[in-house]
Amino acid sequence: MNNFSATDKAVLEEIGHKLARRRIESGLTQSALASQAGVGRSTVERLEAGQSTQMSSFVRILRTLGLLEQFVGIVPEPGLSPMALLKGKRKARQRASKKTQPSVPREWTWSEDS
Repeated sequence: MNNFSATDKAVLEEIGHKLARRRIESGLTQSALASQAGVGRSTVERLEAGQSTQMSSFVRILRTLGLLEQFVGIVPEPGLSPMALLKGKRKARQRASKKTQPSVPREWTWSEDS
């Protein structure tokens, strides 16, 4: 699957399919996984079917299947920008700012007061 061009639905279905295979390889039924994760069986069913679920339920299921560390590890820690390093800043940015639009100079005209 080419994840860059896949629809959201296709990505969710692929993740659900992989989680179902991991659950089966672990020898767990949907009910057993749900019980160990502290979620309802219908939540496991929805997730494996590629449907939407709460993020906290997803995290609980990943933790139960031993996948949480790998999942969290896919998002790299942001580092300091090269400019921040040059300026000697030691802290990472806390928020994003709006991009400012370059000002467009007005067309110059002769003043009529002269």
